[in-house]
Amino acid sequence: METHRKSAFAQFAMAAMLSVPASHVGAADYSPVVRQGFPHTVYWGDTHVHSNLSGDAVFRLGPDAAYRFARGQQVTSSTGQPARLRRPLDFIVVADHGNNMGAQITRERAKREPDFAASKMGRLWKLAEQELLDTPGVDTERLLSGTLWPGNRNDVAIRHPEFRRSIWQHATELAERHNTPGQFTTFLGYEWTSSRAAIHRVVVFRDGADRVQRVVPFTSWDSPKPEDLWRYLGQYEQDTGGSVMAIPHNSNLTFGVMFDRVDSENRPLTRDYAELRMRWEPIVEATQIKGDSETHPYLSPDDEFADFETWNGWAGKVNGGKMWTGNNVRIRPDERIAGEYVRSAFKRGLGQRASTGANPFKFGLIGSSDSHTALSAVAEDNFFGKTRSAEPRAGRTLGAYSVINWEMSAAGYAAVWARENTREAIFDAMRRKEVYATTGPRLRVRFFGGWEFDADDAMRADLADIGYSKGVPMGGDLAGAKGGKAPNFLIQAVKDPAGAHLDRIQVVKGWRDEDGELHEKVFNAAVSDGRRISRRGSVRAVGSTVDVEGATYSNSIGDPELAVVWTDPQFVETQHAFYYVRVLEIPTPRWTAYDAKFYGLRDLPEKIPMVTQERGYTSPIWYTP
Repeated sequence: METHRKSAFAQFAMAAMLSVPASHVGAADYSPVVRQGFPHTVYWGDTHVHSNLSGDAVFRLGPDAAYRFARGQQVTSSTGQPARLRRPLDFIVVADHGNNMGAQITRERAKREPDFAASKMGRLWKLAEQELLDTPGVDTERLLSGTLWPGNRNDVAIRHPEFRRSIWQHATELAERHNTPGQFTTFLGYEWTSSRAAIHRVVVFRDGADRVQRVVPFTSWDSPKPEDLWRYLGQYEQDTGGSVMAIPHNSNLTFGVMFDRVDSENRPLTRDYAELRMRWEPIVEATQIKGDSETHPYLSPDDEFADFETWNGWAGKVNGGKMWTGNNVRIRPDERIAGEYVRSAFKRGLGQRASTGANPFKFGLIGSSDSHTALSAVAEDNFFGKTRSAEPRAGRTLGAYSVINWEMSAAGYAAVWARENTREAIFDAMRRKEVYATTGPRLRVRFFGGWEFDADDAMRADLADIGYSKGVPMGGDLAGAKGGKAPNFLIQAVKDPAGAHLDRIQVVKGWRDEDGELHEKVFNAAVSDGRRISRRGSVRAVGSTVDVEGATYSNSIGDPELAVVWTDPQFVETQHAFYYVRVLEIPTPRWTAYDAKFYGLRDLPEKIPMVTQERGYTSPIWYTP
């Protein structure tokens, strides 16, 4: 069994990561590396942040504060606390809900701010509101509630297109104001919030306001079906010559619908459906505050790390507790759960390809926060929660927002390998799936697949150049085995310079056998501390240095960098397969431990987890016979 090699690249990579990041380069200093053939920089961002323009985020910070915070500036949070990132992000999507965008905050401002009421936006709101109030049969109570959901057909956001367009113009202009190519990228976007099983999508435009302002957000009031959203995206590209995509967000609370085997009309998936979905949805959000969507212990019972931030509390309440019973509790067998996690979706995709000729679930992986505070703050020791009620305070651990706050996960971020920090380069990298997810740490992960990698390639300072020249990167395809030869994979993971050492690199494989059965297996590919991987593939635990009471840990265990060339020991040339990498850090204190120490909390329930093992997931590489 192969073990990892420590490479000469470690010190070089760490030094490069500690140097001045792209987000610190002044706009006047921006100079793209025009001769760079392959992407050599990983950019960090959050594609899913809500501001007070979202109907369920009223009284919270607006988009301007979200951009300034992501750029590393200090802001005052909704609860009056100073908030700042330790390190700025490189890009962000302020993805406010398209449904009723701006209605709540506009209504409140018009009531309490005379100057705003006299502004163009305030006057538009008043005209729209009065027009509806004068309409016979209008449910005024629901009108004034500003609901996100499409049951209220009389709401301002759908009945008054000028107000709707004015809000969209405001949101896109703010994004443009903060976009600085080469320094900090803001994408124009919003969230399509479906009323069907929380199958929401973040819509991200590659273009600037000159194109994007020609449309208004397509919402679930227009249609709750993803297929209709895709038609809107296609029409946008046809009419404007621009580019756009949709990113499905956390699938773990979608009642099995996100990766179902039927479409929104309950019809079996077809090749046309698969190709359309992959045209518009190349990546998926695999981890966020509302839990982790990689896999579930019921789906992956042989995976010792499967039960990570398994968050089903909200769904349990919505569903009367019939199917889910809360955090970290195993679920009764049910077909629907397989439609909620990305690993099972990857396997289903292999089955769909066999039956229809196309794979509808051939997507890359990112993480993002789904913060409703305008603050993309997901570090365990700097976690500002999902909502205002979950911002740091002594009582937030046991406070409630649909679920108990301690169930929420401090996650996640999107990592993108791109040639430069611009909308075009980052969007194109997401389109080709050269991306990965982390639960917050800024791990540097490379993953290449090919047929000719040598063991010494893992030790090369030009590892990435070797990877691109001999193989394909994460998100790519390997076609046709070389005379029965098994594929090999060049993998490197470097710790977050401000974070914990690494425990191990794992390769997760899924495949479809000759009988049509779908399988998965997790392989330990590289491990720290000189541990040996047994012939059966197991390895002893890395241990833990966490002091829960002190909310501390030590990097006296684990390694700062792991690299390996790993070959599939169970390769069958005729079987379709996918491979992705999971990188695990050593155990560290969870955000709940930091809260307990900072606020002097005592006698918290034992069920509250105080230790975590943060991780990253790469986009897969697919093998096709």
